[in-house]
Amino acid sequence: MLKKYVTLCNIKHVKEMTLRYNKDNLLRTKAYGDFFIRNNEIYWAYLASMVSRNAGWNMSDLWSRPYQVLLTKEQQNHLFTTYERANWLIFSDAFPQLLIYEWSKKLKEPLFYLLTYFKVSKWMINEWEAFWETGNKERLLQALIINEQNLIQRPVIEAPFFKREIFNSFSYVLQERLHFSSVLFPTKKGQIYGRTVKQFNKVEKRIQLGKELAWILFHSREKNDIHSFFNDVPFSGSRRDYQKWQKGSFPFTPRMNDIYPYILHSDDKREDWSKSITYDPTNYIDKKMMKPMKYDLTGWYEHKQKQIVVTASLYLKLKNLIHK
Repeated sequence: MLKKYVTLCNIKHVKEMTLRYNKDNLLRTKAYGDFFIRNNEIYWAYLASMVSRNAGWNMSDLWSRPYQVLLTKEQQNHLFTTYERANWLIFSDAFPQLLIYEWSKKLKEPLFYLLTYFKVSKWMINEWEAFWETGNKERLLQALIINEQNLIQRPVIEAPFFKREIFNSFSYVLQERLHFSSVLFPTKKGQIYGRTVKQFNKVEKRIQLGKELAWILFHSREKNDIHSFFNDVPFSGSRRDYQKWQKGSFPFTPRMNDIYPYILHSDDKREDWSKSITYDPTNYIDKKMMKPMKYDLTGWYEHKQKQIVVTASLYLKLKNLIHK
């Protein structure tokens, strides 16, 4: 009877905490980061916090002058909805896993069977159980990358609305050309590290991106500089968070809490992705994560920022000529 009561309390607490922090990008980013500070053996939480910062910066970009010129209001809203939906869905799946692990640590007893109440994939539950026994941090990191990217594949990437309005649209092509599929890890020295990926709509490409980003955070020579930024710079959603250490001028991007309200989501049809795929996801787990070919994006980023300003300026001039 006592065990059943404790179980119900745990489930209620996890649901409440997940709802509390899954209201917007700022709260998600902070929740991931705070969890990693408390449990630094769960590498994925650090990766998730840094990737979540990038999602916020991309959302904020949509309010910058160049994107206001290049995209219609409808296109801006569709892109925001894509970022928001994918990040909400990942958090709704991942944060209960993190909290159940934290409870397991406190009680010194694995509670991963509770993850079935949160519709976590059977494959991922098995990976948590294996981690509890082996303590293999890098395997769990890769497993979480694989899990979350498969999680969003059908309900977001392949959903008819997103496929039609986003991934086959001009706005998607524009963002992919500029930095839609790029994840940046800034430093307080003005350097920017990260990776870009083409064909973002392919799950295997996003999994590979995640593993390359993880290598930068945990194995690169620059990892301490990146971690210093993570520790010392509060996330606002504005690219000003890191652009203040860079040379040159950049388009203004507002803070997240100045532009976006809380968005209400629903998810009544969640399925176990691991039961519907035709391959073994374990095949994507590497014994050793490989170093990316090139991950210093400082020069690339500065070039892309200039490129989007020039593109917007030319587009505006052309538009004015046509309407004269």
